[in-house]
Amino acid sequence: MDPKRPDPDGIRPAVDVLRQKGVLVFPTAGLYGLGADALCEEAVRRVFAIKRRPLDQPLLVLLSGIEDMKTVVPAVPDYAEPLLRLWPGGITLVFRGGDCLPAALTGGTGNIGVRMPAHPVARALVERFGGPITGTSANLSGYPAAARVTDLAPDIRRRVDLVVDAGVLAGGTGSTILDATCWPMKVLREGAVSRRAIEGVLKNGSCK
Repeated sequence: MDPKRPDPDGIRPAVDVLRQKGVLVFPTAGLYGLGADALCEEAVRRVFAIKRRPLDQPLLVLLSGIEDMKTVVPAVPDYAEPLLRLWPGGITLVFRGGDCLPAALTGGTGNIGVRMPAHPVARALVERFGGPITGTSANLSGYPAAARVTDLAPDIRRRVDLVVDAGVLAGGTGSTILDATCWPMKVLREGAVSRRAIEGVLKNGSCK
């Protein structure tokens, strides 16, 4: 699939997989991810099983826009709102999740990490699906993530329902993960967005 101008007809089979409780591999900004309907308990548990991921480790979700936050997050704290300017991009913000979320998705914590993807294929997929999808990396837990389809673990390729190949991705680190459930907010993982960039947005924003 063209990574810059994804064909709507090419996206349709991937959307169909999501709507049928399936799991697919798809491109994110730098690495391939595992996508499933984030509001479907059965589909979410399949992602955990495919990755061999411990159930106490939450999965992040991808949204098509800020207006879709209400589907997974009841409220965004005032101090965190300036950070939404960094979307789409490589920062995942952790908030208190809504009651509609499957327990497996949050690892039993009640918190949910959300991000708006920058990759055109990922954006198109989430927009056409019309709801949040999981955005965890397409690798077995504890093993390197894949920047190309040929680097996917055989177990991953065998157990998913569809692989959306957008060629070789940029690679690099994953998204920065920031805990916005508390003040001061905490960087849980440093990644694509630097602390300096975060501090700059907060300094110029209307937060504490």
